[in-house]
Amino acid sequence: MEPSWLEDAVFYEIYPQSFQDSNDDGIGDLQGIIRRLDYVAELGCNALWINPCFDSPFMDAGYDVRDYKQVAPRYGTNADLVQLFGEAHSRGIRVLLDLVPGHTSDQHPWFRESAKADPNEYSGRYIWTDDAFRGMEGRPYIAGMTERAGAYLLNFFASQPALNYGWLDPRKPWMSAADSPEALATREAIKDVMRFWLDLGCDGFRVDMADSLVKDDDERKSATSAIWRDIRSMLDRDYPEAVLASEWSNPALALCGAGFHMDFYLDHHHNGYNTLLRDYETEGGDHSYFRRDAGGDIRRFLQDYLPKYEQSRECGYISMITCNHDTPRPARTLSPAELKLAYAFILTMPGVPFIYYGDEIGMRYLDLRTKEGGYQRTGSRTPMQWSRAGNRGFSNAPSDQIYLPVDALEGAPCVEEQLADADSLLSEVRRLTALRHAHEDLQADAPFAVINDDEADAPFVYRRGGMLLAVNPSSQEKRYEGELLLGKELVYRIGEAAVACGCLMMPEQSFAMLA
Repeated sequence: MEPSWLEDAVFYEIYPQSFQDSNDDGIGDLQGIIRRLDYVAELGCNALWINPCFDSPFMDAGYDVRDYKQVAPRYGTNADLVQLFGEAHSRGIRVLLDLVPGHTSDQHPWFRESAKADPNEYSGRYIWTDDAFRGMEGRPYIAGMTERAGAYLLNFFASQPALNYGWLDPRKPWMSAADSPEALATREAIKDVMRFWLDLGCDGFRVDMADSLVKDDDERKSATSAIWRDIRSMLDRDYPEAVLASEWSNPALALCGAGFHMDFYLDHHHNGYNTLLRDYETEGGDHSYFRRDAGGDIRRFLQDYLPKYEQSRECGYISMITCNHDTPRPARTLSPAELKLAYAFILTMPGVPFIYYGDEIGMRYLDLRTKEGGYQRTGSRTPMQWSRAGNRGFSNAPSDQIYLPVDALEGAPCVEEQLADADSLLSEVRRLTALRHAHEDLQADAPFAVINDDEADAPFVYRRGGMLLAVNPSSQEKRYEGELLLGKELVYRIGEAAVACGCLMMPEQSFAMLA
């Protein structure tokens, strides 16, 4: 059973470094988020996902945790985070924290103890070989940097040693089984971290690299799924309103196998989601569906999405995103008119949608030098653009002290101006979230069916519960006729969609909803 609040949830992802600086040091912080909670609520988002805010050396923007139970000083204190929970809850907003269970920073006290030559409580907390000259059988590792005579496995960057959840099929003496005492101790340590924050008011976790725990568990993820089912049992028993969202992008495994409540539909090359907004790496040019006249085909999305939806819809929710901190912003290639249609689609699909901060105003992707391990992702992590004031209202610090450069180009969108414009992208998003909240047929569980996907002359038409929806991202007028239109009235539109004489007329770049 999913927590009931997920049914009507619309999430807002906040990159804390870049959202709002409250103390003029050039870096966003928790008090800055608190200051902007009314904006989040008025946007129509009733849940937050906050990217890692724990103590870290920030070699990977906080995904290299140094202390799971301590807020990074640049963001504030544990008391500030508890205050954020309370202020959010008073506005009807739930808060998920970002949990990184697969690795820590190499500065974490667990790792420093594990790296000692003398055996201790943490010797088995990470994956080590038994010889400094023995590698990891093709996996990335580091050796010769510690007094311990062994090489240790990396989960990603060189600063991120892999925590030990065991191996599905241990073949060497130094490999732990997934049910070994040391692997079980790692699991319990992560559960302890989760309980710590849940007891302080957190509403759950987005889980980074959720499928990466047990090594060589590559196909069915049976051992990794068993860990998450155990954690889900803890939540169901002790924190029944808490939720887990997985960075997995395989809902059959993540939802039905591992017991997550939500699984992100990520931007993987050439999957269904990628074909909607970011198909610009396809041979022959950009064929993104929502790019006007790009030759996109909704069937490319449906061929990937429909099997995933059917396999998992009884287990949990697929979460579609506008973007995230790892993905180029959609405004990199899509115009505000195209974004309106894309967001209308995302916000009327089944599951639980996520809006990445700034996407609601069409913030642009900037070509920037890497910061804190961002590399090509850095351009999607720039400061939120609130106004035309200095640093776009993000901070009063000198511009050369800002965490990342703000978008200083002419025409850079900002909240202040779009709030005053009823035709802006922000205004459209606010109307769409209100629409979703107002109609149960648009929320997470309502049935979904494809009515027309042959778009030669007709728009893409789909049904949510008793509602009929249609989208036409092209420059050509399209029409749909059918018995399903009988008794229906147009209740929402983008563009000049109209119903007359039993026909739904969809002019260029239009969206319609009938009830």
